[in-house]
Amino acid sequence: HVQLVESGGGSVQAGGSLRLSCAASGYTYNRNCMAWFRQAPGKERTLVSQISTFGTATYTDPVQRRFTTSRDNVKKTSNLQMTSLRTEDTAVYYCAACGPQDQPSFWGQGTQVTVS
Repeated sequence: HVQLVESGGGSVQAGGSLRLSCAASGYTYNRNCMAWFRQAPGKERTLVSQISTFGTATYTDPVQRRFTTSRDNVKKTSNLQMTSLRTEDTAVYYCAACGPQDQPSFWGQGTQVTVS
C-alpha cells in the first residue's frame, strides 16, 4: 500500500531554516508528481509547492524564493528546504503523492513546523 512518511519538522526562530523530507513507498514513485501542503491552526490545508516527475517545481506566493522543493526518483524521496522562515510559516506540513489530474491522492501523517 502507498505510504508517505515526513520527517524533519521542529521549532526554529524566525529567519532560520528547516529541511523536511518525505519518504514514499508502495507505488511507482517516478510516475507521479509530489506536493507539499501545510495547515495552520484553525485554517484550511493549502498548497505550498508541487514538483513534477521530472523535477520541475512550482511554489505558491507566500513561499516563493524562500522554499525549494526537490525529489530523488531513485531514493523515492522529496525534500522541502525552507529558509528565511517566518512566524506565519508555522503549520503542520504534509507531503502528498499526486493522482489523476495531478491532484493529491495520498497523504503523509504530517510534521509540525513551529517558527517563533
